[in-house]
Amino acid sequence: MPPRPMTAKPRVARPLTRKLSRLVTLAPGEIGILDDLQSATRVIRRNREIITEGRKYDALLILIDGVSIRCRILHDGRRQILNIALPGDFIGFPSAFSERALYSITALSDCVVAPVTFLRLLSLFDSQPKLAAAIFWSFACEAAMYAEHLIDVGRRSALERVAHFLLELLTRLQVIGLADERSFRMPLTQELIGDALGLSVPHVNRTLRQLRDDELVSIEEHIVIIRDVEALSALADFERSYLDQFRLPDMITKC
Repeated sequence: MPPRPMTAKPRVARPLTRKLSRLVTLAPGEIGILDDLQSATRVIRRNREIITEGRKYDALLILIDGVSIRCRILHDGRRQILNIALPGDFIGFPSAFSERALYSITALSDCVVAPVTFLRLLSLFDSQPKLAAAIFWSFACEAAMYAEHLIDVGRRSALERVAHFLLELLTRLQVIGLADERSFRMPLTQELIGDALGLSVPHVNRTLRQLRDDELVSIEEHIVIIRDVEALSALADFERSYLDQFRLPDMITKC
């Protein structure tokens, strides 16, 4: 019997390509451009700074693999985490638009990044306007997340903050295929959650214990399991539309 021909394995889409493909239908040429943007990579080891506050940068970075945090360290050592960057995210925004980086970005795990110069990104508006608009949507999405985080600190209770934070991570990880319907793996510590939400570690501990006792959430060995997504969403007033809704102007879609 002749040997069976080998079947080629399907190519796994890179994280940014996968994320944008959920928003718009990408032509093969656009996918090729995105793949090229993510091709030249370098590795940043865990706990190393990817971008340092106060330094000058002329490129953005696409996070290919790993998790990083954008933060500001105050003069007394306190840390405020502004956002968690996941695979498929651009990091270094708005540093490439400013004279110097406004915040530091630190690798929470070993990270793989692909640098993209600001000029190369802007050139897409001339050559690939639909693709450029989709990419810049990610910046608008990040701004929407900051608005939600401001509401967290200003108006939501500790219980609501933690619930919203975990649901946001679940939704973002689902988009890039790193979460199932109700669970994901994330190197979260109670200190990290506290620094992201403006809560003390004891307060985070009590909040997580209450969510566990109410059979809503459990975290074991960095695996987050949301046991009742609907109930947790109602508690946090969580609406995922700010993370996954996107509309291109008609004139761009016809390009």
